[in-house]
Amino acid sequence: MKKGVVKFFNPSQKFGFITCTEDNKDYYVHVKDLLVPVKQGDSVIFELLSSKKGMKAIKVTLDETPA
Repeated sequence: MKKGVVKFFNPSQKFGFITCTEDNKDYYVHVKDLLVPVKQGDSVIFELLSSKKGMKAIKVTLDETPA
């Protein structure tokens, strides 16, 4: 599992981006790949999946780990 922060998420357009804290890259996320609703600034954990357009975040959930 990767850790990151929601950089942007637009619920009406059903997509957004997550910045991974390990590699500082942004990954696309679609609403269907969210396990819970997210908003900008949320700390999340997720998996990566290779798609036709590159890597995307899947199985996205909130990171409840204490800081």
